[in-house]
Amino acid sequence: MILFKRTIPLVIAFVLGVVMFVQYYIPHKASEEVLTSVNKWAMIIFAFALTIGLASLVHMHAGKIRKLSPGYGYSVVLLAAMVFMTIAGFISEGSSAKDQIYGWMYHNTLVPLQGTMFSVLAFFIASAAYKAFRARTFDATLLLIAAVVVMLGRVPIGHKISGGFLSDAASWILNWPAMAARRAIFFGVALAMVATALRIIFGIERSYLGGGE
Repeated sequence: MILFKRTIPLVIAFVLGVVMFVQYYIPHKASEEVLTSVNKWAMIIFAFALTIGLASLVHMHAGKIRKLSPGYGYSVVLLAAMVFMTIAGFISEGSSAKDQIYGWMYHNTLVPLQGTMFSVLAFFIASAAYKAFRARTFDATLLLIAAVVVMLGRVPIGHKISGGFLSDAASWILNWPAMAARRAIFFGVALAMVATALRIIFGIERSYLGGGE
């Protein structure tokens, strides 16, 4: 059992990781064919994984409905929406045009729901900003000043009361200090991704196998 659960997956991860890394630096037709084949296999695996995920989702929510667990009404709505949108997709042949039932449901149901969710998130962002912008330290004071300048510089009233100064200051903050910090974060994320990939390729990171080893 260890052979199939541990050894073989680790070998596959190592071989594919090394092959995909090496082929990126080999501008040859054979290398491109390898990449194309791997991408096709990835799409096939993704389709199977999506099927398993949907089956697991249906099984979990069907169990809640069968047991009448607290909140089972949401499970009913979820499963009914899944079935309805699947049927609508087949009827509309996958078209998202507004004159098709699938497109109508998307533009008149999903899009307003997404807008509602983001509008609710605005209150959480405002609460977090209030906690972060309290000028108790020098860093917090700089953050507060920069936030006020950017907010006022991005609205018409800020442009009028400052004669364009706040707009220019906001643009400078976004184009220089904020951009530098953003690029530093991206570099950190990229290095973390490389480190994680190397840990997976060499079998150091094994959490994807479902165990602690």
